[in-house]
Amino acid sequence: MTAPAPRPDRPYENVTSLFGEGWENSEPAPPDVDVWDSPVPLGQARALPLFPVDALPAWLGAMVAAAAEETQTPADLAGCMGLSMLSTACGGRAVVAVRGRWREPVNLFTVIALPPGNRKSAIVGEMSRPMLAVEKVLIENIAGIRAEAETTAKLTRAAADKATARAAGADPAERAKLTKEAIELVEAAEAVSIPAVPQLIADDVTPEGLASLLADQGGRMAVISAEGGIFDIIAGRYSGTPNLEVFLKGHAGDLLRVNRQGRDPQYLEAPALTMGLAVQPSVFRDIAKAKGFEGRGLLARFLYAMPKSLVGFRNLTPDLIPQQVADTYTKTLATLTLAMAGWTDPAVLTLTPEADTALLAYQKNTETRLRPGGPLAHIDTWASKLDGAVCRIAGLLHLATHPEDGWTRPIAADTLTAACRIGDYFTAHALAVFDAMGSDAALGRARTALTWLAANPRDSISRRELFNALPRADFPTVADLDPALALLEDHGWIRQIAPPARTGRGGRPPSPRYQTHPTVTHPAT
Repeated sequence: MTAPAPRPDRPYENVTSLFGEGWENSEPAPPDVDVWDSPVPLGQARALPLFPVDALPAWLGAMVAAAAEETQTPADLAGCMGLSMLSTACGGRAVVAVRGRWREPVNLFTVIALPPGNRKSAIVGEMSRPMLAVEKVLIENIAGIRAEAETTAKLTRAAADKATARAAGADPAERAKLTKEAIELVEAAEAVSIPAVPQLIADDVTPEGLASLLADQGGRMAVISAEGGIFDIIAGRYSGTPNLEVFLKGHAGDLLRVNRQGRDPQYLEAPALTMGLAVQPSVFRDIAKAKGFEGRGLLARFLYAMPKSLVGFRNLTPDLIPQQVADTYTKTLATLTLAMAGWTDPAVLTLTPEADTALLAYQKNTETRLRPGGPLAHIDTWASKLDGAVCRIAGLLHLATHPEDGWTRPIAADTLTAACRIGDYFTAHALAVFDAMGSDAALGRARTALTWLAANPRDSISRRELFNALPRADFPTVADLDPALALLEDHGWIRQIAPPARTGRGGRPPSPRYQTHPTVTHPAT
């Protein structure tokens, strides 16, 4: 083996260095490009589901799908109106016995928003047409009873008037006896009850007028409209002050006192009001500003839908509603409405054990999402009523599946599951609607901050600088800015810069500093 050559005593000659002079004092060059991911639009990341038409009973689902096809409107519109028709037929006439003393009536408040040109009136008219036919049948059925009662009332009143006149002109010896007879006849005349002309649906009506309608119709009424004017009326268009009582109690079934001029107060023990509204999207922004709507809980009682408009993408030669589908819808809805019309004390619907298990699983999921920081936390007032709404929907689906005898059998698990799917649909849309209303304060403030940054572009800004620039009405304290900054950072619009090293001299730490996304600072690049 050959031994290695000895190292020279002097530096190597004729060797070229791989490094330039002063390499030992140099630092790595910074990267040429600062890479950012595409930011997520605020409030637009949530994809809204389509209405689950297949969760409806076959006869109703077929009509919803066919009406949506003929009118080239989202199935959400006909689907929500279909649920409103079931609520009109059954509201106040059935309750769901959920668990223990928990009872849910089956009347619903639904509101769907679509821009002009989406044929809202056509769908409302098509879906409610059978109800108007049922009204005529009910009016005809009661015509004889009303005529007899009116005649009896007239005769009894005439006899009472004559007895009163005789008592007034009688001798003192006979006056007491005749007065007693007159009083008895007056009481008999007042006791004669004339049934009101049956009415199932009203349009825009004042709160006072609606209370009178509820009293006349045995505590049941539906407000079905393709306009949002009812919200203006509730907010006090005519009276100047909001009148929410009939709507709040009409949804919950709480005792309602009805005062009418010239008549004694009337008490409705369990009023059942249905509301099925199709409005323009701007109505959602308007009602969010209406005094008392949110604080009194009116907005929490509605099931919301905000589907995407099909205008611009419609089939101009759509399939028409098959006559058999329309006839089946009309006949079945009429059968259900007439079968439930005679119920004064509501029918009690129960759950099978399997349905109760499915409901309990749904409740647990809702409860988890209501926790602080959960996806439903900022709409907790609405979401706290979600499980009850699912029970109401389950009751309606059950009666619609068995229109002639649904009250004789319990609600099955598959019906409860279908109601849960519809509940999930309304939950997703409620999140979007309440975001549009500005119920999520952090989201609204994040939008305000992002708008300011876009109008005043800069590569970086400190929290303190941004706070001083933003309106104090929206950001009273620096702490109010933090959730908005966190949301902007989560969506990729800003990112925090690492703070500089502290000198050890003490004092207040510097305000956190943030870089802004290049599309904000340099929108043209």
